Amino acid sequence: MKITVLHSKDALDPPFDPLLDQLDAALAENGHTSRRLAADDAVEPMIAALRDFQPDLVFNLAESFRGKSSLESNVAALLNLLDLRYTGSSPAGLILAGDKTLTKKVLAFHGIQSAKFATMYRGQSDWVGDIDFPLLVKPPQEDASLGITQKSVVNDVKELLDVISSTQQEYQSPVLVEEFIDGREFYVGVIGNSKVEALPLIELDFSKFPVGLPKIASWEAKWGDDGDEKGAQFEGTQAIFPTNLSDELTEKIQRAAIDSFQALRLRDYARIDIRVTPEEEIYVIEANPNCYLERHSEFARAAQKGGLEYNALIARIAELASARYSR
Repeated sequence: MKITVLHSKDALDPPFDPLLDQLDAALAENGHTSRRLAADDAVEPMIAALRDFQPDLVFNLAESFRGKSSLESNVAALLNLLDLRYTGSSPAGLILAGDKTLTKKVLAFHGIQSAKFATMYRGQSDWVGDIDFPLLVKPPQEDASLGITQKSVVNDVKELLDVISSTQQEYQSPVLVEEFIDGREFYVGVIGNSKVEALPLIELDFSKFPVGLPKIASWEAKWGDDGDEKGAQFEGTQAIFPTNLSDELTEKIQRAAIDSFQALRLRDYARIDIRVTPEEEIYVIEANPNCYLERHSEFARAAQKGGLEYNALIARIAELASARYSR
């Protein structure tokens, strides 16, 4: 097949560039011809390039447009308008999973537990649940933990109002306020369409996290530099395969991930983030459609643990997408 690898503009910068090289190599290994295309600031050149190459499939890695995560669904919508086949979720799935407030409402309708929440914007409340401190404040339409820092966990009304104000000012969007769920955090890869399966669990291990700080996957924990307080958060987390979970609890966590994937109308592959309390209550934190596919990412590592080597994983995603259009 001729495949266009459509990616965000910033995917050419470290640490993202290894993904494009790895994906090109995996597609070539599976007999495909690939060409890269950036979802840049201008729509017309992107349309012209797609029409010129006439791909059999677009491998859609675009996570933003014009630097805005909230426009991710528009890229998939454009592919629909051009009548192109592409991997990953539809605009509807990207919208539902891309707005954490919508995600929580859909999950609640399907009886899937997430943290109690409220949403506020410029003094107005869209929804206010019966919530208790400590609370976690975050922008609802950003990914990669953007906008989530240690200051996002608040313990009283003054802290809450201060963080709501600063978050609204920075992101010019509603603010999601949810109960902070203290517990173990798991990343659950999900793959499939008509037949959906969960990959082996990966746990975000906080055992070396700085003492006294709330254990959250903040921006600092994901992207901090060595040698400072933020670096200590980065160094204090590690993605591991848990060894001390019962089969029953593992199956419940995987079931919650699959149910979330289907409730949000996701396609092909995604990663569902889940927290489990010491009482073994399961809370879905967020869903990540079209999740990061770099060879050493949590999703790819879990797939390998489940028997899908990297090249086979990329081939499987392409096959799943192609099969959707052949019916």
